[in-house]
Amino acid sequence: MREELLGPKVENVAVAIVQEKGENDHIIYNTYLLNLKDNEIMEGIIITSRGYGENVATGETIKTSMLRHCMEILLPNEAARIEPIVEDVFGLSNEYWVSFWVQDVMYDKKFIFLPETINEKNMKLIPQLNAKGVMIM
Repeated sequence: MREELLGPKVENVAVAIVQEKGENDHIIYNTYLLNLKDNEIMEGIIITSRGYGENVATGETIKTSMLRHCMEILLPNEAARIEPIVEDVFGLSNEYWVSFWVQDVMYDKKFIFLPETINEKNMKLIPQLNAKGVMIM
């Protein structure tokens, strides 16, 4: 494939799934988009999310609904919540396709959390969110 067809490389952008405390100190999980760039503003952000995989017991294909999210702007070193995520889908591949503009250049990248990677042993402190989670850059 010709290199110019690949588009510009996405750098210093991440998606994280973090543990947070909800009502009555119940643990909930939220997905965040992080702009880790020091001086570039992300604009016109479009995110699609979906889960897919296979039921290991039955071999049945499983797909979640595709959700779409828009954000107008994400400032440098800022994070924004995309959506909550339930533990029931941690056994699936969870895909977040992020498209955005920086200075009239369009970027896009798929961030895929593989099955069973969202778990306590893989969680680390994410300083930008001051919470434990799993992050993909």
